[in-house]
Amino acid sequence: MVVLGLETSCDETSAAVITADGKLQSNVVLSQHDHARYGGVVPELASRAHIRTVGPVVEQALQEAGCSLDQLDAIAVTHGPGLVGSLLVGVNIAKGLAYSRDLALIGVHHLEGHLYSAGIERPLPPPFVALLVSGGHTELIHVRDHGSYEHLGRTLDDAAGEAFDKVARLLDLLPPDQLVAGGRAVSDAAEAGDPQAVKFPRPLPEKKGLDFSFSGLKTAVRTELIRLGGPGSEGVKARTADMAASFQQAVIDVLVRRACDAVESTGIERLSLVGGVAANRLLRESLCHAMDKIGVEFFTPSSILCTDNAAMIAAAGRHRLLTGERSGWDLDAHPRLALPGLQHE
Repeated sequence: MVVLGLETSCDETSAAVITADGKLQSNVVLSQHDHARYGGVVPELASRAHIRTVGPVVEQALQEAGCSLDQLDAIAVTHGPGLVGSLLVGVNIAKGLAYSRDLALIGVHHLEGHLYSAGIERPLPPPFVALLVSGGHTELIHVRDHGSYEHLGRTLDDAAGEAFDKVARLLDLLPPDQLVAGGRAVSDAAEAGDPQAVKFPRPLPEKKGLDFSFSGLKTAVRTELIRLGGPGSEGVKARTADMAASFQQAVIDVLVRRACDAVESTGIERLSLVGGVAANRLLRESLCHAMDKIGVEFFTPSSILCTDNAAMIAAAGRHRLLTGERSGWDLDAHPRLALPGLQHE
């Protein structure tokens, strides 16, 4: 089953081709840059950009894979969650292509795509524990089987990626004319800093099992800023790198601790790190080292497969298609779609 994947849930237009044996043949990702002047993604601009670019992106993905639409068996497309206008572009393109070539159609949950991303480059059979860390999500999920999931823990407030974004703004690390992820900005600044310079807290809400909380850590950064003289002061400028490094280390310490707790409590000997924040080099290295110490096999995708991409959608869709699952022509966009097969702890 050769599958074309489509991803248009936010501001990346992506198409990818995965072959019958699960090998990735192409993965084209086109990021939008028109939102920088507004300081964030503008939904209407995003959906219009998808309309302009989805056709050429699909053509390029097919060309790089060395196949045509007639050689496909199915199309997998993100149908939620995400920006409704952006999702509609992908869903309707997928339905049109599938109908025109009599191909199977399958709608894929965006987060399920991330769960499958760590198994694209090397086999990752269930069961395993996934630490999903992104701008909107920080979750520990027990992947019991294909399509069967259990929530082990989640953030009670800010996601880790959201905390990185807010701290990047507090530290004035985001250039005004570029749309740069806060995590990348903080990580770059931290390269020149001392991760032990500022004693930020490591919040671990014990009463909530394996849950996370990052709002207090963000507040601690703001408090330290005020102590040093406030944003833009000479005191803050002199300590920006140290604050970035110390904040990043605090977030990583919490994520690593919770990941260790999760694999120990479940007895699972495989852990995957996925999502946009999974591209953070220090986090990847820290988790790899921690898992090695306790004898747990560690999986994480290449950086290009951490951010939103169609390869993960094709991979997740392929597994559902192989079980005989299909979507009807009434497939629609769902901006607040729940993860299918999810059980809560």
